[in-house]
Amino acid sequence: MPIRRLPDHLVNQIAAGEVVERPAAALKELVENALDAGATRIMVELVAGGVQHLSVVDDGCGMAADELRLAVERHATSKLPDGDLSAVSTMGFRGEALPSIASVARLSLASRTAGGEGWELVVDNGIVTADRPAALAPGSRVAVDGLFARVPARAKFLKSERSELSACLDVVRRLAMARPDVAFEVRHDGRRLISVEAGDLAARLAGLLGLDFAANSVGVAHERDGLGLTGMAGLPTYNRGIADHQFLFVNGRPVRDRLLVGAVRGAYQDLLARDRHPSVALFVECSADFVDVNVHPAKTEVRFRDAAAVRSLIVGGLRRALDGAGHRASTTASAFAMGAFRAEGPPLTPPVPGGGPVWGEHSPPADSPPGTGGVRGGHEPTGMFAEAVQPWARHEPPQPLNAYPMGVARAQIASTYIVAETPDGLILVDQHAAHERLTLERLNKALANGGVHAQALLIPEVVELDEVAAGRVADRAEELAALGLEIEAFGRTAILVRATPALLGATDAQGLIRDLADDLAAWGSAQTLKEKLDAVAATMACHGSVRAGRSLSVAEMNALLREMEVTSHSGQCNHGRPTWVKLASADLEKLFGRR
Repeated sequence: MPIRRLPDHLVNQIAAGEVVERPAAALKELVENALDAGATRIMVELVAGGVQHLSVVDDGCGMAADELRLAVERHATSKLPDGDLSAVSTMGFRGEALPSIASVARLSLASRTAGGEGWELVVDNGIVTADRPAALAPGSRVAVDGLFARVPARAKFLKSERSELSACLDVVRRLAMARPDVAFEVRHDGRRLISVEAGDLAARLAGLLGLDFAANSVGVAHERDGLGLTGMAGLPTYNRGIADHQFLFVNGRPVRDRLLVGAVRGAYQDLLARDRHPSVALFVECSADFVDVNVHPAKTEVRFRDAAAVRSLIVGGLRRALDGAGHRASTTASAFAMGAFRAEGPPLTPPVPGGGPVWGEHSPPADSPPGTGGVRGGHEPTGMFAEAVQPWARHEPPQPLNAYPMGVARAQIASTYIVAETPDGLILVDQHAAHERLTLERLNKALANGGVHAQALLIPEVVELDEVAAGRVADRAEELAALGLEIEAFGRTAILVRATPALLGATDAQGLIRDLADDLAAWGSAQTLKEKLDAVAATMACHGSVRAGRSLSVAEMNALLREMEVTSHSGQCNHGRPTWVKLASADLEKLFGRR
C-alpha cells in the first residue's frame, strides 16, 4: 500500500488517544485551560462519572469569536508566546486538547471577554454544528457530552461510573491543591462533592484531605541550590497501604514522577514498614529551564536537568521536617480502638474500709504480693535486663506532671507497656518499640560523627549461613565496620563476628547476622550506600533494644520517657508502628459513661 496522508478527523482521533483516554483526562485539560485563563473560581459538573456529561465553568479572561474557532484547530495555542518549549510556564500548551476532545464527543465551547460579546461554538465528533452568539457572564463554559459515544473501540475500555468519578475527583483535587488561591466546586448528578474557597495552602489541604491529615502532618520548607520545597508531610505513623495520598507538584503542575516518588520513599526509609506508604503534599519550585515538562503527552512526568539535586532536596527537606516533629505521632486513640473497650464480668465489690481492693469473683494474679490486688509499689527497682518473673503490673508514687510532655511513669503492665500520666490524660508506651527507635537514633548520630564504637567479643563467634548469604554479608564487611560490627569470612559458609556495636550492649550475634543476611538479600543493589547503612542500623537497633517482658524500675521507665521527648522520630519504631498512644481525659470519661 502506498504512503498516504491521513484525513484530519482520523489524525484528531489518534491524538485523542494520547490526551483523552477517559473523562478525567478531558477534565484535566479543561480545568488547566481555566487556570491558565486567570480564573479565580472554577465549577465542574459531572453526570455518570463524566462519561455522559462534564462541564467546566470559569471566570477567566475569556475568548473572542475568532479565537473560539481557532481553539478547536490542532496545534493552536496562546501559551507559547515566544515558541520556546524549554520555558513553559503554563499548565497546558500542546494545543491538541480541544480538537482531540471534539473529535470523540460533542464539544460545546462558549466564552466572553470582559466588555465583549459572548459566543458559542459546537463541534459534534469533528463536525461544526453551531457557531452563534451566546449569553453568559465574562469567562468560559466548556461542556463535553457523550464521550466516545461514537467510538465504541474506545468506549469499551472505560471503567465503571464509580471508577471514572474517582479519577475525575482526583484530577480536580490535585489541581485544587496546586492553586489554593482559586475556589473550586465539583458536582456529580446534582450532589456537591468538593467545595473549597480560596485561601492558604494549609486550609486547602485540610479541606481536601481532611482534618486528620492536617492534625497528623508537619510543614515542609526547604531550599537548596536554587531549588525550593514546600508543603506538608504526614507523620510516619499516619500511613496508608497504598501510595494514593502522595501529591507531588513541580512549579505548580501535578505530576506522578518516579524520581519524586522514590525520593519520598527514601526520606521515610527507616520510619515505615516496607509495605506502608506515607501521605504527603509536596511542591518543588525551580526555574523553567531546569525542568522539561514536555516528556509525556499528559504532562504527568517531568525530566530534571539535575535529578540528583532534586532527590537530595526532597530527602533533606522531609528529614528536617520530620526531625522537627520530635516525639509526635498520630497516636490518639481511634474510635475503633475506643469501641473495642467494653465492660466485662461482675462489678467489683466496694472496697472495705481500711483494707485493700476486693476482687469479687475475680482473683488477683497469682504472682501478686499479698494485699495488693495485682498491683505492686515501685520500691523494688529491678535491672533493665532482669530475668526474674515480675508481677502483672505495678504502680509508682505520685510525681509532678506539668514538666514533662510524655508524663510521669505510673506503672508497667505485663512487663511490656509503660503507663504514664499527663495533665490531660494517659499515655501507654510500648517499651521495646520506643527503645528500638532511641537506639537507632543513637546509631545514626554516632555514624554521622565518624562511626560507631565497637565492642570486641572475648571469644569471636561463628555464624553458619548458606554460601550465598555468607558471601553477601562478607562483601559488606567494610560498611558494617562503620556501624561497629566487625566481621570476616570464615570459610565459604560461615561469618566470624569479632566485635559488635558498643551501643547495643550484649546482643545476639547469631540472630543479628542472620537478619542482616536476609535484609541484604531483599534490598538488592538498587539502594545507595547511605540507604543501606540506614537499613543495617535499623536491624541492629532492633536487636539492641529492651525486649518486651523485661521489668523496668521507675527510674528506667522515666529515663525512657525523658529520652523520647528529646529524640527525633521517637513517636514511631523503625517499622513505622507507633511507640505510644494517648487516651485523653475525654476518652477515659467516655469509657466509663461520664459523658
